[in-house]
Amino acid sequence: MDLDFSAPTPLGYFASLVSDDDAFPLFEAAVSVAQDEYPDLDVQQVLGDIDQMVARLRRRCPDDAGPLQRLRALNQFFFRDLGFGGNVNNYYDPDNSYLNAVLRTRRGIPITLAVLWMELAQGMGLKAKGINFPGHFMVKVNLPNGQVVIDPFSGQSLSRDELAERLEPYKRRNGLVDDFDVPVGLYLQAAQPRDILARLLRNLKEIHRAQEDWLRLIAVQDRLLILLPDAWTEYRDRGLAWAELGEARLAVADLDIYVVHADDPLDREAITQRLQELRRALN
Repeated sequence: MDLDFSAPTPLGYFASLVSDDDAFPLFEAAVSVAQDEYPDLDVQQVLGDIDQMVARLRRRCPDDAGPLQRLRALNQFFFRDLGFGGNVNNYYDPDNSYLNAVLRTRRGIPITLAVLWMELAQGMGLKAKGINFPGHFMVKVNLPNGQVVIDPFSGQSLSRDELAERLEPYKRRNGLVDDFDVPVGLYLQAAQPRDILARLLRNLKEIHRAQEDWLRLIAVQDRLLILLPDAWTEYRDRGLAWAELGEARLAVADLDIYVVHADDPLDREAITQRLQELRRALN
């Protein structure tokens, strides 16, 4: 029997990481996203660097430190001593979505800073979770005396009143006021690792779309469709990107899948018309 000892492709490696919700290595999977832009990236080296950061952090706390003391030590280490924070000067730089770059520059966007912060929190034995808060990813830690919600972009701990204030524009845009209002707590549910990774990838996708960088957008959508095989709109968007590159056959293949599963009849009609145009171009 011939054994294949060849290294997996970056996509194959990513697929192996995200195949099982019960053992989902969020940090490793998020690091691996950068292999599209940094093909020589050693993901295991990045994981080793994080292990060293956790070891440094643990030395700052006595063995009997309580959760609140460990949380304070983590925030001091991450936001103040190492200086991690939001990239306010170049928010839409794709490097903000690559954890190896965030580790190098110590600048990122809320979701990458959150993924890194949560990995350190886990190493400190803290019960930390991500929150798919509207417009701005957050993290939370459950402590014996209550829950702490932190903005990973600034390191600020947010009260319920401050969270409610941040929610107001979102609620008004979506008609979630008066009789349709819901408690702030419903926006603070823990996000699943698969959903966190999808949000990271979709942020990166929108950056590439805005820059009309179709090849990089397609690379991101390849990962999204491995992560979320039933995300039919991703087939549509990848097909439209292929069309932008003049790859009509690949565009038709993706758009055909989308129209079979599309829920929106108006969008299905628009994509069907686009398919007809692409098929005429092939003939």
